[in-house]
Amino acid sequence: MPTLTSRVKHAWNAFMNKDPTTVKSWGDGPVSYVRPDRVHFTRGNERSIITSVYNRISLDCASISIKHVRLDENDRYKETIDSGLNNCLTLEANIDQIGRALVQDIVMSLLDEGCVAIVPVDTDDSPVDSRSFEVESLRVGKITKWMPDKVAIRLYNDRTGRFEEIKLKKRLVAIVENPFYAVFNEPNSTFQRLMRKLNLLDYVDEQTGAGKIDLIIQMPYAIKGEHRKKEAIDRTKNIEEQLSSSKYGIAYADATEKIIQLNRSVDNQLFNQIESLYAKVYSQLGLTEEILNGTASPDAMNNYMNRTIEPIMSTIVDEMKRKFLSKTARSQGQSIMYFREPFKLIPINGLADLLDKLTRNEILTSNEGRQLIGFRPSKDPNADVLRNKNISQSPEQMLPPVEEDVEDEEAMTEEEYMRHMAELDKLDNQLLDLENSLNE
Repeated sequence: MPTLTSRVKHAWNAFMNKDPTTVKSWGDGPVSYVRPDRVHFTRGNERSIITSVYNRISLDCASISIKHVRLDENDRYKETIDSGLNNCLTLEANIDQIGRALVQDIVMSLLDEGCVAIVPVDTDDSPVDSRSFEVESLRVGKITKWMPDKVAIRLYNDRTGRFEEIKLKKRLVAIVENPFYAVFNEPNSTFQRLMRKLNLLDYVDEQTGAGKIDLIIQMPYAIKGEHRKKEAIDRTKNIEEQLSSSKYGIAYADATEKIIQLNRSVDNQLFNQIESLYAKVYSQLGLTEEILNGTASPDAMNNYMNRTIEPIMSTIVDEMKRKFLSKTARSQGQSIMYFREPFKLIPINGLADLLDKLTRNEILTSNEGRQLIGFRPSKDPNADVLRNKNISQSPEQMLPPVEEDVEDEEAMTEEEYMRHMAELDKLDNQLLDLENSLNE
């Protein structure tokens, strides 16, 4: 366990690339009226309804807990390790984000950028010089440049309140690539085509609602010469001025002029193309409208969790395990795992039947079942025993087993007794001889 002096001596910060020192400045530093480290979408995603899809997937990923754990000899979950990395993943990722907000930040940036970096900003020892270090804070950064051994990352510095670009070795940061890159981020992918169509539809809607009247004025004379064209233009401007200056938008026209209003739009099949692209994207991701509005069946949700959420979470966890845990730590049984609560999708009547089967077949104890439905553990010692409650048992069998040291209660024979006494007498004589020699 490192002492306070050693932690201060060996502490490391990614922005300083050395031991952190106190930066003195006047005042409270830069001031922002909106949260500066919030995820900002790029390439027009912030103006599209695709943002709702990103948000839904990131929320579902953030609902899955990630923990720093220890495995047994069969690579099964044994216990949770109380470490700085586990604290970042479950409680406090940095001064601005909790662990769940960090996971949501990772997934939203991953879907938008295609590849992001998870940076251990503060550690108790320099990761440049040692592979054994304790992670104390994590942040998500955007990779701006790729080099053979390093990456340039645009990362928010909570000490200065600004985004800064830093260069770090690839082995120090977890570089996560979107497993659905071909669907989301390729320039000609289905998702990018859908985004362009949606942006085009938004532009058409803006033009439709721009306040234009779309009138055609038919003059009572032929417009061929320059003089007639000038008269037509002047007449058009006159009507525009009347409409703009009038309180109720009223203008007058000559009895010989004919006004035609274009009040119907031209059908360009844009909406049908968008519906077709939506169906393709949903089929490639395992999404449905019911999943987005919260009315999906348990089977549809399980399909969505296995086809969409599982690849993203596995990619994040495997990369963090590869970069944040040394080979020695992995050989000692340390790992990073994610845990999904399978009982959230089960209705209350189905949950009661399931808990009855699990406790009856001695898979869960009563207290473990009570914890799943949010009840406090019972103080009855039988509630922590794996047994079938439907089979009657004696009071001795119902009580939890007590581990006791079994002593050999066999009677000692006279011969063994005399032998042990002779050995004790021999030891007494040796002690007596030692005392005599010491006195001499």
